[in-house]
Amino acid sequence: MKLYLLTIALISLNFSFAQYSDLGSWNILNLKYKFDKKWSVFGETQLRSLGFYDDFHYYEYKAAVNYKFQPSVLLTIGAGSYQTFQDGGDFVTPKKNNEFRVWPQITNNQSIGKIIFEQRLRTELRFTSDEYRNRFRYRLGLSYPFGKKNKNFKPFQIAISDELFFTNKEPYFERNRTLVTFNFKPTKATTLQLGYVHQFDYKINDETGRDFLLIGYFVELFAKDFKK
Repeated sequence: MKLYLLTIALISLNFSFAQYSDLGSWNILNLKYKFDKKWSVFGETQLRSLGFYDDFHYYEYKAAVNYKFQPSVLLTIGAGSYQTFQDGGDFVTPKKNNEFRVWPQITNNQSIGKIIFEQRLRTELRFTSDEYRNRFRYRLGLSYPFGKKNKNFKPFQIAISDELFFTNKEPYFERNRTLVTFNFKPTKATTLQLGYVHQFDYKINDETGRDFLLIGYFVELFAKDFKK
């Protein structure tokens, strides 16, 4: 029944947001596999449009390895392909940018009461169509899980985060991205995400969109479950 109500809510939101022509779409599919308490890997793909499920201009796919250095500290090394197309249609060529990135990052999570605070620092080594670039990203977020606990997890979560993008070339302050999400976890292995992204570019070189409706689907698998 909860999943049914969530589906109805998503459809209603789609019709509502469709009236706002400047709203883009941001779609995420993420698959994670945990080997044990310390090691895990994940793969992710994203698809974005500048209009409401129209004018698709961007997609990416990436993979990463995680190592839990301490209970609250996660180390990650990842790489992926990031493709940006021209505006004014679906994947209009020639591309604006054909990019390959390698990105190490460190994430720290701390709980204060029922609130979870997250800090994430990522360095991006960007091999673009035009040149090699560096970029540095810092994200600060907080989340609040709630609902009746079921098998060591709560089914609902609201979260907000803000991320700053810096480069080592002018203009050093490149982008600011704010994200608000509502997460529904029907099972231990799956999470459905509905959110809103507001993005402000100080130097537009990748995307012209400013606001996006975000829909994500996350799957997390555990090695011990397979052994059972």
